[in-house]
Amino acid sequence: MPDLIRWAILGAGRIARKFAADLAAVPGARLVAVGSRSGERARALAAELGAPRAYDSYAGLAADPEADVVYVATRNHAHREACELALATGKGVLCEKPFALDAMEAAAVIGRARARRCFLMEAMWTRFIPAVRQWRQWIDSGRLGEARLLQVDFGFRAEPDPRSRLFDPTLGGGALLDVGVYAVSLASWLFGPPTRIESTACIGETGVDESVGILLDHPGGRLSLLSASIRLDTAKTAVVYGAEGAAWLSCPWWKARAARLEPRTGHPVQIDHPFPGNGYQFEIQEVHRCLAQGQTESPVMPLAESLEIMKTLDAVRRRWSS
Repeated sequence: MPDLIRWAILGAGRIARKFAADLAAVPGARLVAVGSRSGERARALAAELGAPRAYDSYAGLAADPEADVVYVATRNHAHREACELALATGKGVLCEKPFALDAMEAAAVIGRARARRCFLMEAMWTRFIPAVRQWRQWIDSGRLGEARLLQVDFGFRAEPDPRSRLFDPTLGGGALLDVGVYAVSLASWLFGPPTRIESTACIGETGVDESVGILLDHPGGRLSLLSASIRLDTAKTAVVYGAEGAAWLSCPWWKARAARLEPRTGHPVQIDHPFPGNGYQFEIQEVHRCLAQGQTESPVMPLAESLEIMKTLDAVRRRWSS
């Protein structure tokens, strides 16, 4: 790998701080700049994180002469703009989920990255968590027989606030884009794009989906039963069933620290995979690996799949008005 990969963080919210904490623990990674549309927030974040430079615009950060990769940690509605600015300067991009607001935006960003031959990846960090990788290995190895049914929920309780990114439709708010995308991405990772989609949602007073239920049919008779909420604190479980058993991820599943195999015959097996920090270090390591090998996208989170996931999210939302 290169001796040093220099990172810039675009966005000054909570997730930017969590990402920066894990970045500091990755060998060969250095934070060189932060940026926000608020110069005051950018300077405060730079001082907090020890970043040498702070920018008061997306364009300013994108043009930083030293940064190799930009981590886009803005609110959902600003992902496309931030990605395209960074890609236009030839930088690699790790974009926080959801990849964009819709498939049209996602396709535009992917097109820009491919035209510039720049690295681009959606920050679906869950796929790189060791326990999640173990869970997937059990499924792929046939320990469950053929995996046929996935059940996933992701819900937490937030109080409605029209000014919050969660409840403001102009900021890309709602349960589906905030946390439902994790469940849809997990279904895509295991079973591929759906052949049929059914969904219903509870729309709140601000106009965003506060709770969502999704049924996905996949090729071969496989099913995904998914739910997401920003108003209900749910069990936060993920389990896949096959003819020969089940495999669980520990709660909360998107940052699981253990995986459990429950075969139809024989004894259950649990493998613990504790890790320090927030869990973002594993996707950072994947970015470094890809850059070292000259890859412009990750085989674990490929761009074509990010686009298919956005198409699924678009189709889910269309079901609410049909």
